Amino acid sequence: MTPQFFDAPSGRRLAYHKTDGRGPGVVFLGGFMSDMDGTKAVHLETWCKDQGRMFLRFDYSGHGKSSGAFTDGCIGDWADDAFQAIDALTDGPQVLVGSSMGGWISLLLAKRMPDRIAGLVTIAAAPDFTEDGFWAGFNEGTRRHLAKEGVVNIPSDYGDPYPITKRLIEDGRDQLVLRSPLVLPFPTRFLQGEADADVSVATANKLFAHAKGDDIRLLIVKGADHRFSEPRDLATIEAAICDVSPV
Repeated sequence: MTPQFFDAPSGRRLAYHKTDGRGPGVVFLGGFMSDMDGTKAVHLETWCKDQGRMFLRFDYSGHGKSSGAFTDGCIGDWADDAFQAIDALTDGPQVLVGSSMGGWISLLLAKRMPDRIAGLVTIAAAPDFTEDGFWAGFNEGTRRHLAKEGVVNIPSDYGDPYPITKRLIEDGRDQLVLRSPLVLPFPTRFLQGEADADVSVATANKLFAHAKGDDIRLLIVKGADHRFSEPRDLATIEAAICDVSPV
């Protein structure tokens, strides 16, 4: 299916698919170097159509079919892409569904536009991963190479190596959410796979302990991995969406 395109105020051109329907709508926020055609995003689109519910999926700049190079982007840019897409392409409160990096971005949006959020569902949320994951895991040689060359390539289990830029690391420090108060004043469900090799259960527990709100729950699913895309996992996401914002 051919995507539509939105020219954001930033000058970046974002590819998206939108299904009209009643609200609160559902907005899917994808992960690092992923795109809007992944299993979870497409499944939720079909599910929302069946529910008669509005749904939006899109590619951050430098991802999928949107404009720009991945290595030019950073967490702040991608969070702004999400803010601009939601602001321009949706009406009223939305349920944000953030996968991995998208979980971090959803938390940034919770700070920036809490009045537009009806509920929040994260899937293996990876807040602060540029600092606590990449940077913390680099040895001194890698850090020196990054400072000199501006980019390092690290192995990935999902295909090509990840190009990690100096800008990504430096901007990430301006976007950290686990070092300052994190108030989530709407129903929130953190979903985490017990067998996730990329985002640990310890990270999920840390986020759960740090976040403040009256209706926050953490669900750890035995045997689920980072993709969280098996039929039972997809059903778990559906149930979480309905839990935070019934149709």
